[in-house]
Order: sequence, then structure tokens, then C-alpha cells
Amino acid sequence: MNKLSHIDNKGKANMVDVGHKPQQMRIAQASGFIELQAETVKLIRENLIKKGDVITIAEIAGIQAAKETSRLIPLCHPLQLSKVEVKAEVTDSGVRVNSLTKCIGQTGVEMEALTAVNIALLTIYDMCKAVDKQMRIRDIKLDMKEKTDL
Repeated sequence: MNKLSHIDNKGKANMVDVGHKPQQMRIAQASGFIELQAETVKLIRENLIKKGDVITIAEIAGIQAAKETSRLIPLCHPLQLSKVEVKAEVTDSGVRVNSLTKCIGQTGVEMEALTAVNIALLTIYDMCKAVDKQMRIRDIKLDMKEKTDL
């Protein structure tokens, strides 16, 4: 192996070996926003989108996505998540999604937090695409990650 532990001598990608790292409490938070037309926001608030309750379904989709991150992103380690929280808040110009992920492990949970936000936002997009052709997903970012010794 060369200096990059995730690349072998033939240039092929591998999962990073985290076996030598200690078990630690890992937490990450992420956020993102979807801009919507005023009429779409009104329909969401009044629960009149034909596909159903946009906010609840988006939150559940985000939680489900966090749990599936290692299946969606090829080199992510599967993690035993101890907490996933996804909150979607309707604003006058769209919906803000925040996620929190937590586990005890040898690698961080930031990809799970980011995946939760992305899929929650994509779910909103899917549910509203029939009524809003100008939606824009933006500002997806990792807000915080930390690790604490046990």
C-alpha cells in the first residue's frame, strides 16, 4: 500500500481501514434548503399536496436514507446509528431541513447527516414537482461534527 490508505498500489479504491481507531461518541449535524414558490409553501402548510404530508414524509425519508448511507455511497462504512433526527421547517420561501446523526464507532457520521438532508430535500422536490417548476435545492452543508472519548 502507498501513503494513501484508501488507494492500493494499482490505483484501485478501497475502504479506509479504521480498525486501529478507538471507539468514540460521534455526532454530526447538517442542513439544507429548498426554495419554493409562495403557492407551493401554502399548499404544504395546508397539507394539500396530492402526494400527502410533505413534511412528515420528507423527515421519514431522511431518517431512512441516513440508515442506508453505506449502501448508497460505495466507500462509506456501515455504522450502527444510535440516533437520527431530521426536522423540516416550512418558511415563507421554502423548507429548511436539519439533521442530527449519532453513533459510537471508529469513524464519523457526517455522511449520514448529509445523506439525510439530501434525501429529505429530494423527497420534497419529488412531492412538489407537479405544482412548482422553479424549485431550487441549495445550501447543503455539514454544520458540525465532533467526536468524544468514551
